[in-house]
Amino acid sequence: MSSKEGSGGFRKRKHDNFAHGQRKDEKDNVNSSSSLMVSFKSFQLELDTRHDKYERLVKLSRDITIESKRTIFLLHRITSDPNGEEILNESEAKLEAVRQKIKQVAQELIGEDMYQFHRAISPGLQEYVEAVSFQYFIKTRSLISVKEINKQLIFTMEDKEEETNTPSSNPYDKQLCTWSLKVTPVDYLLGVADLTGELMRMCINSVGNGDIDTPFELSQFLRQIYDGFSYIGNTGPYEVSKKLYTLKQSLAKVENACYTLKVRGSEIPKHMLADVFSTKAEMIDREEGLS
Repeated sequence: MSSKEGSGGFRKRKHDNFAHGQRKDEKDNVNSSSSLMVSFKSFQLELDTRHDKYERLVKLSRDITIESKRTIFLLHRITSDPNGEEILNESEAKLEAVRQKIKQVAQELIGEDMYQFHRAISPGLQEYVEAVSFQYFIKTRSLISVKEINKQLIFTMEDKEEETNTPSSNPYDKQLCTWSLKVTPVDYLLGVADLTGELMRMCINSVGNGDIDTPFELSQFLRQIYDGFSYIGNTGPYEVSKKLYTLKQSLAKVENACYTLKVRGSEIPKHMLADVFSTKAEMIDREEGLS
């Protein structure tokens, strides 16, 4: 057996010739004040700070998502509650609370490139777009623009300057602090695509409550949204083209409801219409799943 090989025929590693204590002493003797070590410590601090900020943004995005979903659930009650104005006022208060969370996100991103943290905040922004566009449709029967959404995400705060004992100081001097956060076009499109699912549920709920006109309004509105998404097609981001299938399903269910109302509306009692539509929607899902 060669002298370079240990027991079992395995070749010894070069550093096995050094004692463990010697390697430890060399590690302890590293000059922590060298320019190289100082640079790496600054890199470590920067990466830790960025990671902590990313985690804070993820938590804020989760809170925004939860509160936006609660707002959507509240708005669905408007189809069965006669006091719709009160529900809209309550939803506005909830959306204002969501905007305060978005304000915290904007403060976290001061001096930062938003796109480096976009994955952390994107789910919350999409859910907010879905909630605010749903409320806007209930009010105006139209689609809110991304420009209007971003206009609501500009935050200002007046800070009083510290009072001094000098006669020339003015205790009412204020300094305006401004933060803003822009919803990206992709987040806007994804939020609008999710909106179509809520409109489909609104259609079924409306029919169940005896509202015959709303499904036809929703059908026309969803058709316009679907036509707009069709222009994007596969040329847009992958997430947008992926949502197109769900949008098409929602449109098919609403159009099926309108067809049933037009053709068989007089045959089916109003209190059974919602059950009929739900059953047909399940049939459509199964057929499309098999195709």
